[in-house]
Amino acid sequence: MRAGPGVNAVIQARSSSTRLPGKVLRPLAGRSVLGWVVRAAAVAPGIDEVVVATSDAADDDEVAAEAKQCGAQVVRGPLDDVVARFGLALSRYPADAVVRLTADCPLLDPALIGRLAAVWRAEPSLDYVSTTLVRTLPRGFDAELVRAEVLAEQVTTASGADREHVTSAIYRQPARYACTGVVVSPAADDLRVTLDTAEDWKLISAVVDELGDRPGEWRSVVALLRARPDLVALNAHVEQKKLGQ
Repeated sequence: MRAGPGVNAVIQARSSSTRLPGKVLRPLAGRSVLGWVVRAAAVAPGIDEVVVATSDAADDDEVAAEAKQCGAQVVRGPLDDVVARFGLALSRYPADAVVRLTADCPLLDPALIGRLAAVWRAEPSLDYVSTTLVRTLPRGFDAELVRAEVLAEQVTTASGADREHVTSAIYRQPARYACTGVVVSPAADDLRVTLDTAEDWKLISAVVDELGDRPGEWRSVVALLRARPDLVALNAHVEQKKLGQ
């Protein structure tokens, strides 16, 4: 029996990235990028089930196979309707809340994922808890928890870019939804350890070379990058794609 309300992690993953195709299957210190994300979610305290939500397109067959190989559950749905995939994950693997993760963040910190679950379990009336509501962490430690009823509502009501970005219609309406954020100090939101470009790959590979094959720990990553401006310079010019792009 699980103790208290159930919280599942759902990782969105696909092979058809526009800037770095196949990035989630790239080998990184002996395991795939997706494998790093699945591991972080699996060892995060307070997470009951790890589900990879990929597309039903043929070129994501390998993503589905890799997710299973890594020990995750798998659901497959529309390529461009990501919120529908989250709805599938929720219906097949019911939970009281879902932590949304993306497969291009291999350095995800299990402790941060666990903190979202703990904050929500302490106050289950919250609709949304995230590390990005007020961004103080490097991009690449992004995790968002959504109460199940609110996620189910998005599946039926979200439109346009909100169907791809899953949570944007929630945090955009703080008067309607109860939202809270996890922040750290000192802020390190100027740093970038998400995988979207070849430059990002160089930086993440260098970080892993230094820190080894172990789940991400945000303080260690920040300390390394603060000491190594040469690494930060590798992807400092990369701009994050805006919502709807």
